[in-house]
Amino acid sequence: MAATLRPRVLSSLTATLSLLIGFIGCSSAARTSPPAKLAKDSAPETAVTAQLPPAPPAPVFPVMLGIDVLASDGFASIKGKRIGLLTHAAGVDRRGVSTIDVLRHAPGVKLVALFSPEHGLNSLEEAGENLPDTVDRHSGLPVHSLHGKTRKPTREMLKGIDALVIDLQDIGVRSYTYASAMRYALEGCFENNVEVVVLDRPNPLGGLKMDGPSMDADLVSYVGAFRVPYIHGLTIGELARMAAAAPGVLLVPESVRLRGHLVVVPMRGWRRSMRWPDTGLAFTPTSPFVQDYASVVGYAMTGLGCEIGGFSHGVGRSHPFRGIAYKGRTVEQLQKELETLRLPGLAFAKVTAADASGKLVMGVYVEVTDWDAWRPADLSFCLMRLACKWSPSNPFANASADKVSMFNKLVGSHAWWNALRRDGARVDVEGFLADWRQRALVYQQQVRRYWLYSE
Repeated sequence: MAATLRPRVLSSLTATLSLLIGFIGCSSAARTSPPAKLAKDSAPETAVTAQLPPAPPAPVFPVMLGIDVLASDGFASIKGKRIGLLTHAAGVDRRGVSTIDVLRHAPGVKLVALFSPEHGLNSLEEAGENLPDTVDRHSGLPVHSLHGKTRKPTREMLKGIDALVIDLQDIGVRSYTYASAMRYALEGCFENNVEVVVLDRPNPLGGLKMDGPSMDADLVSYVGAFRVPYIHGLTIGELARMAAAAPGVLLVPESVRLRGHLVVVPMRGWRRSMRWPDTGLAFTPTSPFVQDYASVVGYAMTGLGCEIGGFSHGVGRSHPFRGIAYKGRTVEQLQKELETLRLPGLAFAKVTAADASGKLVMGVYVEVTDWDAWRPADLSFCLMRLACKWSPSNPFANASADKVSMFNKLVGSHAWWNALRRDGARVDVEGFLADWRQRALVYQQQVRRYWLYSE
């Protein structure tokens, strides 16, 4: 059943949520084809009939995604309505069929328009690139870009739409903008009296890992649309519930939030302790450099550390976010320095891969050896300090205004930036990390009211 949240009935929570708001605040897939018909047996009649091997068992999926649950319930939440769909290449059901195609053929449902986030409907466009409106060549439906002239669906885009369905695969890291696309879509729909239906999906990192800095209120932006820890531990459906219920998360007047209508269709079979490999689902690439689960894990622990300072991620064309290097230092020097940190749950190995020209290059691959001990944010902030140690001058103090602005929006902490710029290689990384971990524990208790799944 869908979890329906009507913000107007939650006004009594306003007072109890005031503490929370002080803390909480980044295409269609190739469509699956029907199986080819088997050729008729052409053996002569006198031939002995061979014993056919037993058919392989049907795949078992421990988890039903929101789109699967919607379908199993007969599309009850959207039947009889004209629907818009905000999705991308990873918007597929558990068998890999595009949600676009599922809704196009859903009985009693009229899919009339598509909406695309950053990276486009096919999840192939470069990060940050503004994209035009277009037409989906598979379905012929108009595609309204929400990463072009506008980030928020306009009244004209929503004209004739009864409900906007959102099916986006997030990766559990605040700066990944699909959760931002969801929040902005909520705002646009609530402002224009359009219902929102969020089809929930797993947080690939699970629902129990919460780590890194929270977001200062004045740094909220499209690359950090929620005031949550950098690794936030929520599903996109749970983030939507929080946005609709907690005053101040959506940047709309309270009267607009209170009359808005959100339906979240939860998964079945997912638990907070599950990482992506536990779901039994194939991972569909979500963006050009997040092609698999390994890169999801890497994004969480090296993405911030490669923003300013000279570190790069990837080894040649391989290992995005998992392989790292530093110009002017050998792989052996980098590996030794990282091992000296003794970061819980991590190990570092030398790897070789080909670059774009075919030349072999080397880097250090970051391996998670103990999931329970692993603290995702630690490595990025240690890389920032190491960059100060290895650079002739503090690269953060000398960064351009544009880079500083984006860095702070991604990290979310003025206090960290001021200390890093002031202290350089002497910055107290461990003190900041310990403080953020304590804050994350408080946050975890505060957001339990929005949880849809048990541990």
